[in-house]
Amino acid sequence: MTGVPYTIEVHELTKSFSGVVAVDHLSFSISKGEIFGLVGPDGAGKTTVMRMLAGVMAPDSGGAVVAGCDVVASPESAKQRLSYMPQRFGLYEDLTVDENIGFYAKIFGVKAAARDERAARLLAAAGMSEFRSRLAGKLSGGMKQKLGLVCALIHTPEVLLLDEPTNGVDPVSRRDFWCILYSLLNEGVTILVTTAYLDEAERCHRIALMHEGRMLFCDTPARLKANLPGAVLSIVTSQPREISERLAGQSGVSSVMIVGDGLHLMVGDAATLIPQLKEIIAAAGLSYESIEQVAPTVEDLFVEAVTGTMRGMEQ
Repeated sequence: MTGVPYTIEVHELTKSFSGVVAVDHLSFSISKGEIFGLVGPDGAGKTTVMRMLAGVMAPDSGGAVVAGCDVVASPESAKQRLSYMPQRFGLYEDLTVDENIGFYAKIFGVKAAARDERAARLLAAAGMSEFRSRLAGKLSGGMKQKLGLVCALIHTPEVLLLDEPTNGVDPVSRRDFWCILYSLLNEGVTILVTTAYLDEAERCHRIALMHEGRMLFCDTPARLKANLPGAVLSIVTSQPREISERLAGQSGVSSVMIVGDGLHLMVGDAATLIPQLKEIIAAAGLSYESIEQVAPTVEDLFVEAVTGTMRGMEQ
């Protein structure tokens, strides 16, 4: 490794399954107290990366150091210093909230006084204090995820590995979940989170955008969006699919994406192109409410990166 005092350092990590490369020479470093996001669609290789960093899967090649421990050479060495919350965390549905917390506290050797104090604080932050006696199996999906996070944090880990923790979770629980993560930064916890929700990438200090096992680029969301070539146009319309078919492939339009109640277009020169697009839409007999330039999102960034026009930004 480089010798820089990062909490997580990954170098040329590679893993294949049946000849298919799931993770392709991945390298990145994460500092103490940072929330770092691995962002990308299903099949990008995010879960495979997490399993290797947690020491539950060996890479084919490459290395990784987590909390000062070489998780490739000695996968058991970091177990007391990290917490890994997989997509399906192992809660016991026939145990209460308190009993699940107690079980995980016992596994990690947390003393009763420390367990009670930390559990009370984490449950309060999760909005679950009044549910301590409820069976885990009777909790909503969002509450189960928050309980899983409390259990993962009960031994005060240095590193928290979260694999798509808010997948399928309601918006309120997602907000609570991220509030808890931000509160951990005061304790110096380093957080690596994977997500397919590109809006959540905006909440991370830095993101690495993955596609087909490779890292397309890595930086802060703000810097990545600032370096996005061209401009993003938003078209609000009740006919997004029809307009998309008309505009895709037009000169000056590099990508078209249906977003909510309209479209996002990546274009070269917004001022020149807007009048032309209006003419094309009108000639096709289609309608729209507005066409205007908007600030890019991480989703725009990802679409543009995958199309190949941002390959020069790869790191």
